[in-house]
This record gives sequence, structure tokens and C-alpha cells, in this order.
Amino acid sequence: MLKIAVLGSGKGSNLAAILEAADAGTLPAAVACVISDVEDAYILERARQRNIPAYYVDCAPFKTKLDGRAEEEVIRIIRSHDTGLVVLAGFMRMVKSGLLEAFPQRIINIHPALLPSFPGLEAWKQALDYGVKVTGCTVHFVDAGMDTGPIILQRSVPVLDDDTPATLHARIQEQEHIAYPEAIRLIAAGRIRIEGRRTLVLPEVPAGGSKKSRPGAD
Repeated sequence: MLKIAVLGSGKGSNLAAILEAADAGTLPAAVACVISDVEDAYILERARQRNIPAYYVDCAPFKTKLDGRAEEEVIRIIRSHDTGLVVLAGFMRMVKSGLLEAFPQRIINIHPALLPSFPGLEAWKQALDYGVKVTGCTVHFVDAGMDTGPIILQRSVPVLDDDTPATLHARIQEQEHIAYPEAIRLIAAGRIRIEGRRTLVLPEVPAGGSKKSRPGAD
């Protein structure tokens, strides 16, 4: 059972999707703790309703990044729960080197666009303003850049002629709630391998046995 730490700044709808998948038995993972940089963020209330340890970490004096004493505290909390994966779910701060080095290739994020297009804030609005016909969401590993880490999986969403930023964002979130549990499922099963900028999805090993030999192999 993969234990995960979830970091978020808002309502926590992706946390809810992860918990629902775990409850349904389709995701072999458990949320060990939830951390937020916003004291009254609803993601903390979602955690408390499920008796999941919930922590507010004051990130002052920094406004847009997780650094300094706050970063040290987040690392301490995550380590105290012996987690194998850090999941950013609407966490509105840039992750810095301390966290990345503490959990190498063990931090993932979901972005509401088909990266590398439209990184940064309000990606759904960027896509609508640009006039693209297809956008979507991307689950990726986190590195030192802004939404630049190796891509794990993506799901597409058509942009409709009568879309507003709100309607498009809502449809993207529907796909996020499918994509994030699926990406965590692949990681929990050991089926993701990073090769440079690419991530490869390894074949599923049959239950109770090893991979079958290739035809003609002895």
C-alpha cells in the first residue's frame, strides 16, 4: 500500500477523487497526511472529516514559493508519516530544491492544460484566450521549473465554441479526477520508469506470476 502526502491550497477536489478511488479499491494507496499553506483551505477540512492528519504550514515571508523554515517543516511532516509519494493537488507555490532533493522523483503534480502548452496560472483561461480547439490536463513529475517535469499521462478536453473559462475549467477538472488516481495507480504498481524527459509505462505483471517470456524465448 503506497502512502502519500497531499499538498494543496484550495478546495481539494483532487484529494476527494484520490480518496474515492482508494475507497472503491481501484487505487492501492492511502493518504497519510494533508498539508496546506492556507489556514482555512477546505482541503484541510476534507482531511479532518476522514480523520487524516491535516497540517497548516505558514509559508511567510514568501508569497509564491515553499522555502526556508516552511519547507523544512513540510519535509519533517512528510517524513514523519513515512510516505512514498508527494502529491501536489492545487498547491499554489513553487517547490524548491530542498523538497525536491528530499524526495527525488517522488513528487507529482497535475496541471490543467496539455503541457508543454500553457504552463503557469489559469491555464484553462490561457487556452481559451489563445483559441485552441483541444486542451486538457497533465500529470507530471515535479522538477525545479514551472510545470516542466517529465509527463506521466495526459487527458484531452475539447474547447467548445460557447465555452467560458468556468465551463472549460469544470470539464478539465472532471478529467483531472480520472487522471490523477490513474497516475498514482501506475506509480504504486511500479509501472513508471523515467528515461530523460520521457516516462515509460511498463507492462502489467499478472497477479501471482512473473512476466511471460517473449514468444520463442527459452
